[in-house]
Amino acid sequence: MDLRIFIEPQQGASYERQLAVAKAAEEAGFDGFFRSDHFLRIGPGDPAPGPSDAWVTLAGLARETSRIRLGTLVTSATFRLPGPLAVAVAQVDAMSGGRVELGLGAGWFDAEHAAYGVPFPPVAERFDRLAEQLAIITGLWGTPAGETFSYAGVHYQLTDSPALPKPAQRPGPPIIMGGAGRRRTPALAAAYAAEFNAAFAPADVIGERFARVREAAAAAGRAPADLVYSTSNVVVCARTDAELARRAERIGHDVDELRANGFVGTPAEILAKLAEFGPQGAGASRVYLQVLDLEDLDHLDLLAAEVLPHV
Repeated sequence: MDLRIFIEPQQGASYERQLAVAKAAEEAGFDGFFRSDHFLRIGPGDPAPGPSDAWVTLAGLARETSRIRLGTLVTSATFRLPGPLAVAVAQVDAMSGGRVELGLGAGWFDAEHAAYGVPFPPVAERFDRLAEQLAIITGLWGTPAGETFSYAGVHYQLTDSPALPKPAQRPGPPIIMGGAGRRRTPALAAAYAAEFNAAFAPADVIGERFARVREAAAAAGRAPADLVYSTSNVVVCARTDAELARRAERIGHDVDELRANGFVGTPAEILAKLAEFGPQGAGASRVYLQVLDLEDLDHLDLLAAEVLPHV
């Protein structure tokens, strides 16, 4: 099982703090460092220093790390036009030496759209736009050198694009999709994704979401095993109850609530929880550990020393 670190910098994190966590995650041996793509703090609290653009941040990290995989969970299709997004991700992929992955979704947080003047259409249109963006981004990356790419959709039209620049990974960076949708989400994942992520739910629910994607892949003529199946949840690891209470307090959560819903407890307890979601349980072969206290690098060291070697 791969373990990746996943952060929520819109809750309050400078580039320097994100860099420190990314470097610590790389040095500790984690497989990836991923961040959310939001422009507004979620929930109460001090919003300072304010949001940081996900792809600007990842470009910087691409030049300041050397091994770890980098990406978003997930970029909203409402935030960027598909052509410029394909250019940005391809460029960051080249800057990283081929270590980038693109998580892409329909978008859901209406308040951040209102706060920064981003249109927020109804959900059906957001999914229509997502489907067109996936076709355009993969089409641009997959167009052979020297040829052009055109697309005539309802929401986006491209005419004779040179389909440049090309990403380092060919035909392009892996695309990650996720969500709880029962029809369109599995179908789009089967058509375009290298990985399907089902997050923040019990193991039995995660397993059901994976099953729908496997069925959609088979119906589309794709081997279900071609996809990576992953999950995400908050992690709080501690050797003692006192340490656990301190870490929970720092992120504003109750210990009992965290135990019920996240990967929480001693290293042994977290390993037992991971087993419920793993290949012999719900079916995940990759887990994104959502770290909420970005000042606590000792937390990463503990996870690396007592959890990572056993998965």
